[in-house]
Amino acid sequence: MTPDASLADERKKSVARNPKATHDYHILDTLESGIVLTGTEVKSLRNGKASIKEAYARVRNGEVFLEGMNITQYEQGNRYNHDPVRSRKLLLHRREIERLIGATEQQGLTLIPLELYFRSGRAKVAIALARGKKQHDKREALKRRVAEREAARAVSIRGRR
Repeated sequence: MTPDASLADERKKSVARNPKATHDYHILDTLESGIVLTGTEVKSLRNGKASIKEAYARVRNGEVFLEGMNITQYEQGNRYNHDPVRSRKLLLHRREIERLIGATEQQGLTLIPLELYFRSGRAKVAIALARGKKQHDKREALKRRVAEREAARAVSIRGRR
């Protein structure tokens, strides 16, 4: 295998992102997880037909499930096509699940998906342990981003002169 081929295997092809996650939550920790999908769901994901904006993860019976993720039905699918908004099991190690159970139950944290992507041909989900932001935190973050953008713009204009 050539060095270029190994780099191609490690590249990830993003399918869906959750940009509001960083706006609504303080991200404390992130995990990469596999996801259990049916054949038509994988085909639909490869076409980029997914949304994780309303999705969240929940721990049930010692397993982690992703709720509210929308994968549109595959156009060439037949009567065995999938349900677009069903709950999907996440594939994590036992220790990771136990840590998530402790964080969500004792500390009151939330599990939210950040990104859905393919890595080496397998569908993966980046999930985050997060704490919800208050309204004033969201406003401060927005003001800080605007100030940083204006400062960068002033520096770039000064550099052109």
